[in-house]
Amino acid sequence: MSGVWVFKSNGVMHLTENPQGEISGSGSRRKVLVHLPTGEVVSSYSRLERILKGLGWERYYEGDPDLYQFHKRSSIDLISLPMDFNKFNSIYMYDIVVKNPNIFRVRDV
Repeated sequence: MSGVWVFKSNGVMHLTENPQGEISGSGSRRKVLVHLPTGEVVSSYSRLERILKGLGWERYYEGDPDLYQFHKRSSIDLISLPMDFNKFNSIYMYDIVVKNPNIFRVRDV
């Protein structure tokens, strides 16, 4: 994963894949998370949760209430997503891909 760390005025930083697209709001390509076994684009957290549960992931409720989180008992991995699906971007998608190899892929729309 490549990108640029962007520092906000409140001291918070985040990694952005296309800093010019984020700043200008134009020219960036939208990405989608694809479930490879079905070829389906993940378009909601309810669909994502069903897929993850089938892979052994469970909802994690003890963390930040502003995050939608999943953990796997057989590992130390934790998937943390923003509660608002509209903020679900490629950074979160790639995190899911890394933790579930050969199950998901990120594609340009």
